[in-house]
Amino acid sequence: MQDVKESFNELINVMLELRAKCPWDQKQTNETLRYLTLEECYELSDAIVSKKTSNIKEELGDILLHVVFYSIIATEAKQFTLNDVIQEQIKKLIDRHPHIYGDTKVRGVKDVKKNWELLKLKENSKKTILSGVPKSLPSMLKSYRIQEKVKGVGFDFKSNDESFNKVIEEINEFKIELKNKDIKKASEEFGDILFSLIGYAQRLGINSVNALEYANNKFIHRFTQMEKEISKNQANISDYSSDELNTFWNQVKD
Repeated sequence: MQDVKESFNELINVMLELRAKCPWDQKQTNETLRYLTLEECYELSDAIVSKKTSNIKEELGDILLHVVFYSIIATEAKQFTLNDVIQEQIKKLIDRHPHIYGDTKVRGVKDVKKNWELLKLKENSKKTILSGVPKSLPSMLKSYRIQEKVKGVGFDFKSNDESFNKVIEEINEFKIELKNKDIKKASEEFGDILFSLIGYAQRLGINSVNALEYANNKFIHRFTQMEKEISKNQANISDYSSDELNTFWNQVKD
């Protein structure tokens, strides 16, 4: 069996050969690869949610290929090499884990996260705690990461009850704006509800991004099952009333 080093070198050599001989690979740039990389990340996410090990393995390979591809493009432009990428990551991991590679003492995960964020700021004095959150992240994931980062440095509610009370407060403010028929302000308050819910769930150890994805998949499965039940009657969903559709829905929920 090949070891990891041999396999990795073989992957690099294959990619170098494709870059030299394949018309499609020759044309690729950082810009043309970018959306494909995003797609691969989402495919990995889908594989993780579905818990299909073979798919996870495949998608990890695709992402690894992209890392190699970007590095080859950078090497051609004399910007950096794949070795530079690896060595910088090794240095970053060592520098940001002083409790493993230094004398820093930590009492648990909370201290590790706090040290991580403070060390990132120390590396670049122009950065802020939240500057590392990508602007293009999907909104819910962005909210999750924002709150995870600020909580990492101690900016958080004192208790779960206090966090939950914030959710109730935002709901009440939303209801007031609905009563006032101010949709613009109601929309703003609704966003605050979602943000506070994400934060509350985070305190409970619930990843709201994953939770919503599981809810999406559950709904899709049940709705598809309902469509199948309706098709047995050689009918369309539009042929049934809301109450009748609810009856079908309750059947597939069981």
